Amino acid sequence: MLVLGILLVALVYVVPTFKSGVWPYKQINLGLDLQGGMHLALEVETQKAVESTLERIQGELRSVLRKERISSTMELSGDSALVIRLRDPADLEKLQDLIENDFDEAAIRSTSRKQNEAVLEIAIAEERAKQIRDQAVEQALETIRNRIDQFGVSEPDIRVQGDRRILIQLPGITDTDRAKDLIGRTAQLEFKLLDEDNSLQRALEGQVPPGSEILYESSDVPGGQRTAYLVKKSTLLTGAYLQDARVQIDSQFNEPYVTIDFDRRGARIFERITGENVKKRLAIVLDSNVYSAPVIQEKIGGGTARITGNFTMQEAHDLAIVLRAGALPAPVEIIEERTVGPSLGHDSIRTGLISMAVGGVLVLIFMVVYYQFAGMIANMALVANILLIAAGLAAFGATLTLPGIAGIILTIGMAVDANVIIFERIREEQRLGKSPASAVAAGFDRASVAVLDANVTTLIAALVLYQFGTGPVKGFAVTLSLGVLASLFTALFACRLVFDYFYSVRRVKTLSI
Repeated sequence: MLVLGILLVALVYVVPTFKSGVWPYKQINLGLDLQGGMHLALEVETQKAVESTLERIQGELRSVLRKERISSTMELSGDSALVIRLRDPADLEKLQDLIENDFDEAAIRSTSRKQNEAVLEIAIAEERAKQIRDQAVEQALETIRNRIDQFGVSEPDIRVQGDRRILIQLPGITDTDRAKDLIGRTAQLEFKLLDEDNSLQRALEGQVPPGSEILYESSDVPGGQRTAYLVKKSTLLTGAYLQDARVQIDSQFNEPYVTIDFDRRGARIFERITGENVKKRLAIVLDSNVYSAPVIQEKIGGGTARITGNFTMQEAHDLAIVLRAGALPAPVEIIEERTVGPSLGHDSIRTGLISMAVGGVLVLIFMVVYYQFAGMIANMALVANILLIAAGLAAFGATLTLPGIAGIILTIGMAVDANVIIFERIREEQRLGKSPASAVAAGFDRASVAVLDANVTTLIAALVLYQFGTGPVKGFAVTLSLGVLASLFTALFACRLVFDYFYSVRRVKTLSI
């Protein structure tokens, strides 16, 4: 009853793979090499995260110096350092104390004093810089995983490789351009005021006023020209306070737009910003592109804003995904891309199944010819073994890859190997003149230890492969582990059960082996 119950449960899990919609169980997931899809290798520009931290320190330090009434100018140097020039050299000691007491991330690199000014150069402390780079990779991994989960990819494989690389496998993906745009977009959302006190035309001619920059709208317009905006560099609010983003339809123009909701702190900041800048234009900037720059008509409470930009429904949906998942801490660059077509995956499945069928049939024939009735029992156990492997893949949501099929083929040989050891031991007992029941009992008892040892050592190796392997190696380890467990069950328990039924219960006099 136990064996029949296990086989019945296995059928329950396996049937949906071959006939979908029978009952609500998952199908066996196919890997990238079997169903086609996309492989990407990304490199996180971790130094950009360090530079962003330095820019944040620059903004905070500017506010502190303004509050302390210390006259200064600041600029970022090319080697990730911040140079501060003090108009009064007497303020140098006061500035040093401020940095040492209030800015733990910053380290003073050098100081110099002249008659009319003092210069101080700071940078991120090396230990902190390494921590920022490591955190950037970890945060990028989680952000990309959240985006892909919301994108709806089944069984993606996302992992860190080395210090700053992320490997991604997306089985079943057909729209590769959309996937790359969704994964690689930094999604840094910022709210900035337009600089309406200076001339945009003069800025376009090269005379950009200090504290401002030129940004362009996000999409092309008829004629191939994009609208330019003169925007203040100071960021008033970022997407760090974003709580939700969703797509809605404008009832007047029937166009999609993205509504964003801030958390409590973000709502208070947004209300203060809009209250202090009524009748001014506020630019909504995403990855240095201006999506809209509406005029603030009144103070806006509730912490809700909208992003418009002549979106299609798909573009609005993807924008909402990246905003909900959060911004990448640093830009990522696609350094390797491979696409596997569905036809290649189908060919892999066909050739893999053919090789498994040919190998299986040859093994079945050999066992029947060489071991006769005992070989038939081993063949039934072998079929049950494959059924249990497939059920395990479906039950645990594992992914079947081409190396996984190789693991199943290897398991076929290993399962038969266990039966061969047992059958040869039974033959030895039979030659000593024992009865069929005694020969079977002695053969199983004495061979079980050797079979158990061999399979347990193989299982340990498979678990190590699964723990430290990636991609195809892990797929091989999964099927090999399931196969070892299934073969132990079928060889030591199910096969002995059949033998005991015929030679102990039915008391068959002739042992056909």
